[in-house]
Amino acid sequence: MNLYFNTDLAKNYQSSSQIIRILTENWLANNVYCPCCGTFPINQFDNNQPVGDFFCTVCQEQYELKSKNGKSLGNNFADGAYHTMLERIASDSNPNFFFLSYDKKDYKVNNLIIVPKQFFSADIIIPRQKGIPNRPNYVMCSINTSTVPSSGKISIIREGQVINQDKVMQKWRQNFYLRTMKAESKGWLLAIMGCLDRLPDNVFSLKQMYAFEHELAIRYPNNAHIKDKIRQQLQVLRDQGVIEFLGGGRYRKVH
Repeated sequence: MNLYFNTDLAKNYQSSSQIIRILTENWLANNVYCPCCGTFPINQFDNNQPVGDFFCTVCQEQYELKSKNGKSLGNNFADGAYHTMLERIASDSNPNFFFLSYDKKDYKVNNLIIVPKQFFSADIIIPRQKGIPNRPNYVMCSINTSTVPSSGKISIIREGQVINQDKVMQKWRQNFYLRTMKAESKGWLLAIMGCLDRLPDNVFSLKQMYAFEHELAIRYPNNAHIKDKIRQQLQVLRDQGVIEFLGGGRYRKVH
């Protein structure tokens, strides 16, 4: 995998945003496989299509690319219209997202992750400033991935090192079951997965999970049975092989 952009493509352009869009999209189209089925290359949609930037001709997965200059990815990525984005993530055509960071000094890719669409929910779409010229009520948005569980951020390139393709595809398959869940149930499960990420050890106790009760009660104010919900979601994760029940209120993280 070549980590450098083809800068020759940008010679006839002046706009920095347009240059980066052309360079990053060209790089992805020529270097990255479909993380779902492994097909290479993935195809670009025609410009101005109301869908993602790329699609796989074999498994029909759709992808959108967001990129930023810098050594690290961070958690915030600028996007377009707020209400349009909310509609997209709730639709059947919601794309998966590639997030890329690059070094503008030498136009080299530093990091690339894929966040499968099942990890997207309305609470990670953050409204930004209102208004653009001639459209004062137009609300832009950002995508904030800070609450996405670690299993939903699948590294393809990490700090300039290419991750083994088999490992990438294995991680993709591990959480495919989330696509069959309704929005409310999935939201709870993602919240519990996020809590698990914050536990320091692979082996943990139910008591440690109960420590998140107050935080979850704020997030879900209409639920009066938070502890019951925590136990229920741990059972779902156990059934999916994400965690293992050890007995005596103790569990182990498997993935």
